[in-house]
Amino acid sequence: MRLTALLFTVILAATTAAAQETRPSSGAQSASPPQDDKKPELNLPFSLERIKKELQQEPSPLLRGLDDRPMFKLEVQEKTKVSLEDLINSLEFKAGPVPAGGIHMQEMLRQQFNPTSNPLAQPYAAFNQGELLTVLVENLVGKYFAGKASNAITGAMRDRAVAAARAEVQQAINDFCAAQPDHGAGIEICDRPDQ
Repeated sequence: MRLTALLFTVILAATTAAAQETRPSSGAQSASPPQDDKKPELNLPFSLERIKKELQQEPSPLLRGLDDRPMFKLEVQEKTKVSLEDLINSLEFKAGPVPAGGIHMQEMLRQQFNPTSNPLAQPYAAFNQGELLTVLVENLVGKYFAGKASNAITGAMRDRAVAAARAEVQQAINDFCAAQPDHGAGIEICDRPDQ
């Protein structure tokens, strides 16, 4: 594309330069000695030799790397055997949940409001012994019995839903067989007794 535009420009400029060339009149031509087929020197703003040289060169490829072969690297690494000592060293032992404000805040509050001087500033100080016992019993019941009770209730609901679905399917089969000639004689699903 670039070479075509360049060639078009050269042709256009050459014809323009040739058209601007002054030709001597017939009277002046006889007075001057004949020229030996010399080409008139054109005063062009570009070099025709340079353009010819560029046109003779092989055009560069538009997409570089099109002929390159892809190179892939594949590594297979074997996992080393882990010793018991390495396994134990990799374990992280955390102290558990961090209280609000962090462990340093908890320690600062413990020192600021010690249990002897400020018994009402302690956790669960708002509860008397009877209320604390009620909270304890509610938590134990919720942890050990509520899960089993909810599992039993959801299991019973599921069993009831399965039984209702089976009854619905059986009713649909009975309706289908009743609509067939001879009540579906010869159809396998109609020959079976109700399940």
